[in-house]
Amino acid sequence: MSKYPIFNDDMKATHTILVPDMLPIHFNLIISILRNNGYNLELLRTSTQTVIDEGLKNVHNDTCYPALLVIGQFMEALNSGRYDPDRTALMLTQTGGGCRASNYIHLLRKALRDKYPQVPVISLNFSGLEKEGGFKLTVPIVMKLLYAVLYGDILMLLYNQCRPYEMIPGESEKVLHKWEKILQDNFSKNKFMGTAKTYKKILDDFAKIKRNKVKKIKVGIVGEIYVKYSPLANNHLEDFLISEGCEPVVPSLLDFVLYCAINTVNDGKIYGFKNKSTTLFKIGYDVIYSKQKQMIKIIKEHGVFEPPHDFEHLRQECDKYIHQGVKMGEGWLIPAEMAALAASGTENIICTQPFGCLPNHIVAKGMARVIKQGFPNANIVAIDYDPGATKVNQENRIKLMLANARRG
Repeated sequence: MSKYPIFNDDMKATHTILVPDMLPIHFNLIISILRNNGYNLELLRTSTQTVIDEGLKNVHNDTCYPALLVIGQFMEALNSGRYDPDRTALMLTQTGGGCRASNYIHLLRKALRDKYPQVPVISLNFSGLEKEGGFKLTVPIVMKLLYAVLYGDILMLLYNQCRPYEMIPGESEKVLHKWEKILQDNFSKNKFMGTAKTYKKILDDFAKIKRNKVKKIKVGIVGEIYVKYSPLANNHLEDFLISEGCEPVVPSLLDFVLYCAINTVNDGKIYGFKNKSTTLFKIGYDVIYSKQKQMIKIIKEHGVFEPPHDFEHLRQECDKYIHQGVKMGEGWLIPAEMAALAASGTENIICTQPFGCLPNHIVAKGMARVIKQGFPNANIVAIDYDPGATKVNQENRIKLMLANARRG
C-alpha cells in the first residue's frame, strides 16, 4: 500500500486539480485539453507575498526558489479556504532529469503530510516516473499537448512582438484571448491539426493590430525554465520590460521539449549505446523539429513578424561554446540561447537565476564571459531571484543594463 494518497479514476468526477502557474498561454491550452478528457483543472494565478511565506514555512530555505514558490502557491491555495482539501488534488510536471522539476514532488508530499494528508499529488511526465495513479496519457492526448505547445509558442511570440508597439492599449491582449478561445474550441472538436491555415489566420489577426514604428530595445530572457517563464517567479519581468520601453524576446517552450528529446539521443552517441529509448526519442525529435521548421517557414513567408530560433541553429551555436553533454537542468540550452539571441541582433540579455539552481549558475554565469568574447557587444546581466531579493533591487539592475544598452 502506498504511503501517500493516489489519484484514481473515481476522483476525476469529484476533485479539482490545481496547477501551478508558469506559462499562462500554454497552460490555458493544456488545461482545456485535459478538461475535455474529464479532468477538472484550475490554473493558480496567485502572486502575493503569502505564496513566498508559505514556501518558506514548508520548504527548507536551502531548497531552490522554484520549488519554494510552487509549493508555496499550492499551500496558500489549500490554506485559503477556496478549495475543499477532501476534493482537491495537485499537479506537477516532471522532466526526468536530476533537478527540481523531477524531485520536488517529494518535498510537496512532505509539506502536505501533517496538514493535508488526504490531498493526492499527480505527476505529468513522459519519463516513466510516478507510475501509480495520475493522468492516463493516451497517444491522442499527447498529440494534443504537443500542438498546445506549438500554438502557445506562436501566440506568445506574436503577443510579445505586438504589445510593446500597440497604439490602442489592450488590443494585443484581445487578439490573444480571441485565439485562446478559438484554439480551445478546436481542441474540443479535434480540429487542431491544420496548423498551416491556423498559423496564417493567427498571423493575419496580429498583423492587423495598429503598431507604432518607434525603435525599441529588444531584451532576451533566458535562464532556468520556471523563472524564465513564470510571472510569479520573475516578478512580471515581461511587463516591466514593456513599461521601460523594451520588447521582450522569450525563447519558445518547444526548444526545451526538443532539448529534452535530443539529450537522450546524445547520451547514446556519447556513451556508445543504442536502445529503445534512443530510437523513440530520435523519432520524436525529428517529428517535433519538423513542426518547428513548418512554423518558422510560415512566419517568414508571412513577412511581418520575426520567427523563433531554429533549434538546429541553437545546437550549432552551442557547439561553439559548450559540449552538448552538459545537460543537467537547462544545461547547454542556456548558453545556446544566449548565443543565438546575440547572433540574431538581440544583444541585451537577462539571465534569470533562481537561488539554489547550481547547474543554472554554472552554465549561465560561467558561460556569459565566453559568449561576450564571441559577441563583444553582448550586454548580459544575471538577475538573482530568491526569497530575500527585492523587486526594487532586481529592477534597478535591469535599469542599469538598459542604460548601457541605450548608450550603446
